[in-house]
Amino acid sequence: MPEATLPRIAVNERAADTGNAGSPLIEINNLSLHYGPARALKDISVSIRERVVTAFIGPSGCGKSTLLRCLNRMNDLIDGVRIEGGVKIGGHDIYGPDVDVIELRKRVGMVFQKSNPFPKSIYDNVAYGLRLQGVKNKSELDAAIEQSLRNAALWDEVKDRLHASALGLSGGQQQRLCIARAIAIKPEIILMDEPASALDPLATTRIEDLILELKKDFTIVIVTHNMQQAARMSDYTAFFYIGELVEFDTTNKIFTNPAQKRTEDYVTGRFG
Repeated sequence: MPEATLPRIAVNERAADTGNAGSPLIEINNLSLHYGPARALKDISVSIRERVVTAFIGPSGCGKSTLLRCLNRMNDLIDGVRIEGGVKIGGHDIYGPDVDVIELRKRVGMVFQKSNPFPKSIYDNVAYGLRLQGVKNKSELDAAIEQSLRNAALWDEVKDRLHASALGLSGGQQQRLCIARAIAIKPEIILMDEPASALDPLATTRIEDLILELKKDFTIVIVTHNMQQAARMSDYTAFFYIGELVEFDTTNKIFTNPAQKRTEDYVTGRFG
């Protein structure tokens, strides 16, 4: 049977309004994940809306990055991983046997903690995914690369050295280049795993400002250890502890009036 592609997700024009009660874009249902005999995620259920920033917070080892990688099946690459439960994106089960995982990862892009530009030119880094999709026309590539770099707030800094090595960029510029590379192929969702943790405060601010701009067009899920960053950037926050989802709500409520004592203790710095 041929592999099914993930259907294009219809974007709700009002989705950025956190008061909108539209259908969730990502639905995680009773999800558990095991690394061999060890259970890293315990019966997680949460729904994530489109075109908002959702932050996953919690102490190291609580499962937030593991859950993030479930959303584009990156955990498939790890031996001994077993997953129970389900994840739907746009109503489509991404763990179904007919799903094309490569196609899924085009729709659900990822930006990692450590910037990972290819040892190629700035231009070729952004063009990489486009060329894999069969885009060969130079004028089309040029336009798409410029737009992606503009969207990543990097164009003005690199427009005169597009064919220089990406490895010559600063750490913050490299991370924005990785974001440009991710958005060039027009995913619906961008996953970000501690995208600013290795950056200085100024570069971190640039990344945060960029994320707030990108949520106009993309659904963003971010893992962060930085409580202030989660409070500044996200619309919704999920707090995890030892593989369990303790609480999920609007960011304002999580940080000002959480329902769970463990959440309050974590966001006020009593542990973690």
